[in-house]
Amino acid sequence: MGSGTFDPGKYRAYATASAAKPTTGPTGVFTATGMKPSLDPKGVKIRESRDSDDSPEATPIIVGTDVTGSMGELAGVIARKGLGVLFEAILARKPVTNPHMMFMAIGDAQCDQAPLQVSQFEADNRIIEQLADTWIEGSGGGNDHESYELTWYFAANHTVHDSLIKRGKRGYLFTVGDEPIGPGLTKSQIRDFLDDGAERDWSTQECLEAAQRLYDVYHIQIRAGYSDSSRGFNHANDTWKSVMGQHLIVLDDYQLLAETIVSTIEVAEGRDAAVSAAGWGAGAATVLSATKNLPRGAAPKQLGNLGT
Repeated sequence: MGSGTFDPGKYRAYATASAAKPTTGPTGVFTATGMKPSLDPKGVKIRESRDSDDSPEATPIIVGTDVTGSMGELAGVIARKGLGVLFEAILARKPVTNPHMMFMAIGDAQCDQAPLQVSQFEADNRIIEQLADTWIEGSGGGNDHESYELTWYFAANHTVHDSLIKRGKRGYLFTVGDEPIGPGLTKSQIRDFLDDGAERDWSTQECLEAAQRLYDVYHIQIRAGYSDSSRGFNHANDTWKSVMGQHLIVLDDYQLLAETIVSTIEVAEGRDAAVSAAGWGAGAATVLSATKNLPRGAAPKQLGNLGT
């Protein structure tokens, strides 16, 4: 997938129409009461980001967000505002060429019916329709984590992209949430939710390293609801630091998620963090705080050369 071009005018009309809607419910942005077959990862052999006449040098960008509990509003932010910022800013500022967006919704493989939902890679407004089909299950359980590593496993084993195959350059993968990192995946979870014939469990580190062969992987930890001294925030943050290193991003305001993603890509491609953040007006200080410690232009892009 990945043909067509993004139409900002159509997106703005959609965003305006959905601005006053609640996030979920029969009149909301998200009306699904169960997982749509089109977003079910079970049995998906592959999701493709391919070059085309419209996108001659496509760059795959995956955004996987926690949609459990209060984080369900993240999907609403992306639908009402974030997709427009992501596409328009990347097309205007050109940190990478021809973005192909994939959206993933993340839940809890121990508790949820749908711990992972996945769109196609899209280069145009069709991504809005797929995002709007997401089921905001909103469960997540009380086990102090969500299954972010499902995103990594799926990306590693069920996506391909021409950016790597033709140009030796990896794509970008972002997970977003406010919970600690998960403990890894059991073989029964992999079989049940992805229909893979896994013969063993996969550790969190294995899932991450497999995804890093195809993507520069980042996690954005949302501080919403936490104070700097909060044990909850410090505990969650510490679990991510040990795995992500410099690719962990702490974001104080999830309304600036899309801007932070764009600036992260710009920094990884070599732009100074302060210069990138300055373009976000009133959100500049928040975006700079989130991105200032990222390695500038240092994210390795070649297959087999894993990131930090």
